[in-house]
Amino acid sequence: MRSPGSPFTSNFDQASILVIDDEAIILESLTTALTEEGYRVLTARDGRQGLEIIQALQPENATIDLIVLDLMLPRLSGIDFCRVLRQQGSTIPILILSARGSETDIVVGLEVGADDYLTKPFGLRELIARCRALLRRRSQELPEAQPILQYQDIILYLQEYRVMVRGAEINLSPKEFSLLELFINNPRRVFSREQLLEQVWGMSYLGDSKTVDVHIRWLREKLERDPSAPQYIITVRGFGYRFG
Repeated sequence: MRSPGSPFTSNFDQASILVIDDEAIILESLTTALTEEGYRVLTARDGRQGLEIIQALQPENATIDLIVLDLMLPRLSGIDFCRVLRQQGSTIPILILSARGSETDIVVGLEVGADDYLTKPFGLRELIARCRALLRRRSQELPEAQPILQYQDIILYLQEYRVMVRGAEINLSPKEFSLLELFINNPRRVFSREQLLEQVWGMSYLGDSKTVDVHIRWLREKLERDPSAPQYIITVRGFGYRFG
């Protein structure tokens, strides 16, 4: 392998890459190069150990974002590793490294589930470029996480306008939802009725400030275990309300 020269700047810092290769020199070289690019690198010396690492991370909700895989491995070959991983339903991108560069070898590797194929010897700059391309493609394919707000056992799903309280979904009106969103974004801050009117109803609202009290009462009835002794929306006498 050739020296990479000047390092790349990665757009995927903190992505986790699992490198599986039984050659210590290659494993060390790839680990150093990828770590310098800002990736978190895990290593395995054979296919079975690679599968064990992936399975061990699942209970912790940790993920592998890319696998760099040698084909000639002890215990479980790279080809068999791909088959097993895809049979388990995993969509983690796989970049195969192999000294076998015939068209047949490449086709077999891709058909068993690999996403890219790099023939040895290779330059580290090319390997890093291919890793970046696979990570970029994966980031575009994965659904964006829905923005949520959470305070203790209250969860707001902002895109869906849904609210869960102690594991059960509750129905809120648009104004109740906006009030709750404001409160959760500003825990323990005291809001006057006038401030709540301005931020939730808007400066053009001409109604009575008592409408705030009405909506607070409705919110408490839906959020609190005991609305008469609220734990979330607290009255601050002479000032207004605070959350938490």
